[in-house]
Amino acid sequence: MSSVGRLAPSPTGLLHLGHARTFLIAWWRARSRGGRLLLRIEDLDGARSQPELAALAVADLTWLGLDWDGPVHVQSHGVERLMAAVHELFAQGRAYACTCTRSDVRNAQSAPQLGSAEPRYPGTCRGRYASLEQAERDSGRAPGVRLTVGEGVVEFHDQLFGAQRFDVNAEVGDFLIARRSGAPAYQLAAVVDDATHGVTEVVRGSDLLPSTARQWLLQDALALPHPEWLHVPLVTDEAGRRLAKRERDLGLAELRARRVDPRAIVGWAARSAGLDVPERATAREALAAFDVARIPESAVAISAEAVRLIQGAR
Repeated sequence: MSSVGRLAPSPTGLLHLGHARTFLIAWWRARSRGGRLLLRIEDLDGARSQPELAALAVADLTWLGLDWDGPVHVQSHGVERLMAAVHELFAQGRAYACTCTRSDVRNAQSAPQLGSAEPRYPGTCRGRYASLEQAERDSGRAPGVRLTVGEGVVEFHDQLFGAQRFDVNAEVGDFLIARRSGAPAYQLAAVVDDATHGVTEVVRGSDLLPSTARQWLLQDALALPHPEWLHVPLVTDEAGRRLAKRERDLGLAELRARRVDPRAIVGWAARSAGLDVPERATAREALAAFDVARIPESAVAISAEAVRLIQGAR
């Protein structure tokens, strides 16, 4: 069976050089295996998702020389399918209604979790409500839905980082699969859409390794297959700070508008992934040199000099 990969940009900001590197690696991985590649716009993040940013993302990927098979899938167009999975888990007793706000969760912590982006949910609403309707009636709040996470370690294999172990219960507890706004949460949406579209391999940034453990639990709960995983180290500046979507000077749309040669970006991304290519190359030209084993496991610090060379490439 042919492999199926996917590109899944989120239209919450401008794509930058770090995104370019990850998407290029995903493209090289799929095409080097003779597989299919899908494009999915993950636009479920409420007011932060903007249609104009989705259009820019598609234009940026095309500018880099990437292509995909079939139409562009827009995640928000399949909300009914995603929520059907939420209700299935609820009906099976694998999920429950939760009326807690973010501040409720933070305030419930017995001790602050310094440096943690997401506090552990202590299970406040587990077993409290028999239905979503009761939760809203009793609390006066629209409820979200959380997956019940049992004790134990989730183990999976990453094609770059090897064996991985995460204790989801200890780290984040029962996590949201539908938000109080009524929208499916990222973890649930990614799992259901990957299965719906037959995705067999997920290539994405290494910051999402913890998400893989949660998605593994959801795949088990919904009796869905586990894809192969390849997490790519992030790109940082010289100080070790990861690149952010708010940094417009490194945004692909900005570079494209300034008529920068995209081959300079592709060449930099390929060489940073251990590929032996010229300083300027197209994605197709670099494809023959691609080898997962060459990708370094450490984060890639892009120097100010490299940025200047890319910005000045015409």
